[in-house]
Amino acid sequence: MPRLIKKSSTTEDVPRGHFVVYVGENQKKRFVILISFLSQPLFQDLLSQAEEEFGFNHPMGCLTIPCREDVFVDLTSRLRN
Repeated sequence: MPRLIKKSSTTEDVPRGHFVVYVGENQKKRFVILISFLSQPLFQDLLSQAEEEFGFNHPMGCLTIPCREDVFVDLTSRLRN
């Protein structure tokens, strides 16, 4: 399961080999996930869908994926296995 970190976004609270992504349709939650997910076809599909629907406007200051949190958690759980 991706780690949920509620602190402000700083490089000190992001472990090496990870990155921050904000997920949610309305209220965004911050997740710290493995960089290796970026090369996974399932994750790339999610990013493509987000780009098609919402573009690359990221008001949170980093990658924002406007999907349901449970969908994101399910996808990242499958990538970990």
